[in-house]
Amino acid sequence: MKKPIKIAFLDAVTIGDVDNLSLIKSLGEFTSFDYTMPEQRIERIKKHNVVITNKVVIDREVMDKCPQLELICVAATGMNNVDLTSAAEKGITVKNVAGYSTESVAQCTFSMLFFLLHGSAYYNEYVQSGQYAASLVFNHLGHTYWELNNKIFGIIGMGTIGRRVAKIAEAFGANVVYYSTSGKNLHAAGYQHIPLADLLKRSDVVSIHCPLTDKTRNLLDEKHLRLMKPSAYLLNMGRGGIVDEPALARALDENTIAGAGLDVLTAEPIQADNPLLKIKNKYKIFITPHIAWASREARRLLVERIAKNISAYFGM
Repeated sequence: MKKPIKIAFLDAVTIGDVDNLSLIKSLGEFTSFDYTMPEQRIERIKKHNVVITNKVVIDREVMDKCPQLELICVAATGMNNVDLTSAAEKGITVKNVAGYSTESVAQCTFSMLFFLLHGSAYYNEYVQSGQYAASLVFNHLGHTYWELNNKIFGIIGMGTIGRRVAKIAEAFGANVVYYSTSGKNLHAAGYQHIPLADLLKRSDVVSIHCPLTDKTRNLLDEKHLRLMKPSAYLLNMGRGGIVDEPALARALDENTIAGAGLDVLTAEPIQADNPLLKIKNKYKIFITPHIAWASREARRLLVERIAKNISAYFGM
């Protein structure tokens, strides 16, 4: 007799309302929890042999007390929330999903860049406030922007997303250079790999698309931020912790750089005392709540691939 498949999604709210969740539900007995607090993990997992988690941590303590657990499906690419060493020791399979959000992140990268570069918030406020209606001239040049054509677009992390961003930057006429944080992508076809310091000095846009590792933690600290052009924009679409946030706040307030766009932060949700919430010129910073990966299409693809991981494990 086949062992029943009992699936628990520990933080389903993180992928929102996805219309193909039935792909997972059809594979076994499915239980969904919007949130799971640390103290709730063991009680919720112990009756299931398959667990889906986006951010809920599954460590050795959980595995020790949930001996029936045999498959952990991470609803993301990064697996830093799972103790992979303990899982391997206990024979628990861990599967992630890669490549589902490439188009979504790339699109959001340029949405964020152009929002800052073109002064979108400033100009919208200018019109909505009634100032434009009261103007004597047909235009208003309160925020100056430059064209991406013939500018230097520096990418930190030339993986799948970094390469997609590079292609789009080229379509706008930018010249792409990059720095590989892992040292594994030193020969990306058609692009010049340069040292980090040179990239920061030369680039008009610096876009981060690398994971958070011991090598990349606080990679852009105060010393590195001061290498950037005063007219340059910094985008972090990788992971919070790669950019030193207090140092970035100072760089913005001191006009060391022109602006910064962040979709990821060291602490998520953002902490109320984060200095980035107190920037003097609000038009210089644009922060979104970790949504660059989350287009409708990306979330559907994520669910589809989680279902495939479960099916493949059980030979279905």
